[in-house]
Amino acid sequence: MNEKLRSASPRTYITVWATLMLLLLLTFGTAYVNLGPFNTVVALVIALVKALLIILFFMHVRYSSRLTWIFAGAGFIWLIIMLGLTMNDYLTRNLAGFPGW
Repeated sequence: MNEKLRSASPRTYITVWATLMLLLLLTFGTAYVNLGPFNTVVALVIALVKALLIILFFMHVRYSSRLTWIFAGAGFIWLIIMLGLTMNDYLTRNLAGFPGW
């Protein structure tokens, strides 16, 4: 517990905030581009990047111990698994409409 407390500089927080705002605009812009079923995929990838930035910098995981990294990584991997299963269901819904299925 005597570990020196490290944190990011204010410039880093401003850079991360600006990146989050750019990703917000990118999410908003891709909503108007017709990518078919991949609109949801693109939006979720952008959301995962935003979540990663928030976890690393605003929740101070980047400067934490290895144990914190393990638990944060396990949670993030579980989130990716759950989103993958959800996208598997979402992208294969049209297959049930064909005769013989």
